[in-house]
Amino acid sequence: MRADAARSRRRILDAAREVFLERGLDAPLDLIVRRAGVGPATLYRRYPDREALVRDLTGDLLSQLEGAAKSAAAVDDDAFAAVRRFVHAAADLRMGAAILVLLEGLVVDQELVLIRTRAANTVETLIQAAHEAGQLRRDVGMGDLVLLSIRLSRPLPGGLDRLDPDGALLHRHLDLALDGLTAVPSNRPAATTGPGVPLTFAELITATDRPTAAS
Repeated sequence: MRADAARSRRRILDAAREVFLERGLDAPLDLIVRRAGVGPATLYRRYPDREALVRDLTGDLLSQLEGAAKSAAAVDDDAFAAVRRFVHAAADLRMGAAILVLLEGLVVDQELVLIRTRAANTVETLIQAAHEAGQLRRDVGMGDLVLLSIRLSRPLPGGLDRLDPDGALLHRHLDLALDGLTAVPSNRPAATTGPGVPLTFAELITATDRPTAAS
């Protein structure tokens, strides 16, 4: 892909992510064109229909999620610090909220399943390292962290978005939540252990999955 084409694709996908989050999958494509600052022909030449755009955006977000997990593991030797860095990066991607929106009505083909599996395995490795280091509560699963990101990264209703124009409040709330996920020292009672069992990524996907193109 030429550099200018790659830049146009990046602008379109970033704009589509925000527009779909704000307006849903039925949002006018012309709104995405304006938000991206490209011409209509640029969008329609690359994406002949809405589903093609949604599919590329979903795969792109999953790939970025995998990259965020790899980067977090490479930067931080401390296992919990790596988890913290990953969750903040996932929130900046608006990945959690966007993925669930984009799965509506999308036929998940085998290529997307492969991308999703690769991303999930990378994140699971990050979480397992924090569990083995005794830094992350054992009753926290990948699904819990993904849903935490979803809950906190959704656009605020009404005029409340004016409280957090630059995302600083989102990251403050993420840190407050993550501080509650640190493992309880062995010399203290585990009074903060919550009810239920860890939510896995597989359970999260089963709840939202669609048939594959081959089914």
